[in-house]
Amino acid sequence: MSAGRSAPLAVLHGVGVTIGGAPILADVDLDLAVRGHLVVLGPNGSGKTTLLAVLATQRYPTRGTARVLGTTFGRGDLRALRPRIGFVSVAVDPLLRVRAPALPLVAAAARGVTWPGPDALDDPAVAAAARRALLRTGAAHLEARRYDTLSQGERQRVRIARALAIDPELLLLDEPFAGLDLGGRESLLADLDDLLADPDAPTVVLVTHHLEEVPTGVVAGLLLRGGRPVALGPVAEVLADAPVSRAFDLDVEVSRRHGRFTARVRG
Repeated sequence: MSAGRSAPLAVLHGVGVTIGGAPILADVDLDLAVRGHLVVLGPNGSGKTTLLAVLATQRYPTRGTARVLGTTFGRGDLRALRPRIGFVSVAVDPLLRVRAPALPLVAAAARGVTWPGPDALDDPAVAAAARRALLRTGAAHLEARRYDTLSQGERQRVRIARALAIDPELLLLDEPFAGLDLGGRESLLADLDDLLADPDAPTVVLVTHHLEEVPTGVVAGLLLRGGRPVALGPVAEVLADAPVSRAFDLDVEVSRRHGRFTARVRG
């Protein structure tokens, strides 16, 4: 994966992660280019979320080397990178019972804080940045709605808008379609298609279990099984019958139409 002469956003070489004596990731190599939008798929427990945590600089590898946004782990202050990385995961979501409206929540993120204070919208530039972020996720109409009254799909849009409000270079999405019904999934997919097509958007790494949830703008794929890579490369080559079958230990038939993937088990 390359993008002209641009330096890679992230480079992993032989990365492994062991937690509590259990190997979670092993032998992961990755060269993530600018706008090399990547989808990571695999069964439950295959290490997908742990890989995102490494890319988010929230977890150090146990083995191998990792460099994100030009800084090698162990050789620089990773805390300085985190304002340049948007990470959206329900697993680490502090907003589950928040009663604040969407706009000040996104404005708080634009200011680098979790919770909005009474002055959250006092700065016109911050308020404008928050509105732009909501617009990019199809959530502009939700700005006055309280977060705790939103549907799961609407909340996900606000979460992503909070990540975009900091104008990140790297946007990490951990199972963004989890809990969505068919309409919510398709609506969010359409918004992500638009986001990935935007030349000013950050580079996206998206984790999912389902091929049907891969946006059309994804250009590369990584399949994991048991914490190890099964296939890595152009998305059309990775999301194919043989690699997907190996990753999920099933006889899978993959098809693609209008840029969208589907998968079914043979038999």
